[in-house]
Amino acid sequence: MSTLDLDAPATPTALSVTHDGGVATVRLERPEAANALDRTLWRELRDTFTALDADPGVRVVVLAGAGKHFCAGIDLSMLGEIQGMAPDGADPGRAREALRRLILDLQDVLTTVERCRVPVLAAIQGVCVGAGLDLAVACDLRYATPRTKFSLKEVDMGLAADVGVLQRLPRIVGEGRAREMAYTCRDVRGPEAETMGLVNACVEADDPEALVAHVQEIARGLAAKSPLAMRGTKHAITYARDHSVADGLDQIATWNASALISEDLTEAVTAFSQGRAPRYAD
Repeated sequence: MSTLDLDAPATPTALSVTHDGGVATVRLERPEAANALDRTLWRELRDTFTALDADPGVRVVVLAGAGKHFCAGIDLSMLGEIQGMAPDGADPGRAREALRRLILDLQDVLTTVERCRVPVLAAIQGVCVGAGLDLAVACDLRYATPRTKFSLKEVDMGLAADVGVLQRLPRIVGEGRAREMAYTCRDVRGPEAETMGLVNACVEADDPEALVAHVQEIARGLAAKSPLAMRGTKHAITYARDHSVADGLDQIATWNASALISEDLTEAVTAFSQGRAPRYAD
């Protein structure tokens, strides 16, 4: 029985990472395939975001797609590999167990994006469909253009989406809108996506690079803030989403018991009293 190896080490080939101060920009680099997620790109997404999470110099991440589109979902070649995971004569139980492990592994790739301790801002142009939408909703903030097209196509393909969008999207746009998008598989354009809260803003951009530049400018503003406070805030909001109010209050009390008294707090108060911009250490 074959498996899809998502853990093999490799030099990134399907995405690129650039740094500008505390802002790291990650680009999906398969424009000829509308940045569809093949096996290599799945692996490199996890490796890259794990590395960015561990880098104290990274304060904000911008995620974008090279070319005209953000991400067209899972690559058809990878779908073929998945279908071939249970060759003739294989034990059905073991084949299904292997498929379940693969699905859980793909889920973890996108959770790595959500788990990254710094804010991740998505610049979404062109199409954002299928697994591309799974990737987008794992980010903290999303920005699109009026021509951006979002859609959940899985039901029309005869399957249920299984790597995160059905769990995260309802918490972003509400259950009714999420169900309507999933059941109808219809396209949602940028302005409607902004109205329903799927994106934080619909940006009038002449080309994809203008959109990325706009999002990078927002990222630089976030990168100028206290890294410790930003990481604590992201963790608290994500934790509270999946827990009760009482649990969330307990979590943030524990966080601030350890992180409230910090050099960042001293610098923020000092900079305010001196009428200057604060300068925070990584």
